[in-house]
Amino acid sequence: MKNSFKNLSLSELKTKHDELSRKYMEFRFQMVIGHVENVLQKRTMRRQIARLNTLICQQEKPQSAQSGGK
Repeated sequence: MKNSFKNLSLSELKTKHDELSRKYMEFRFQMVIGHVENVLQKRTMRRQIARLNTLICQQEKPQSAQSGGK
């Protein structure tokens, strides 16, 4: 799943980021309640969100340079 995000467009990346962020918040809530079987999933989700953030920034930088952003 590491490289599965690289082929997505910017809008798809943002959608996936929102979706993963929601799932992460739900997962954190489930951890507090105590209904979590795989606690390592939290780290995996956090890393996926960070990977998405990186890809979003990489795709936004060329667009801001083309539009004349300083």
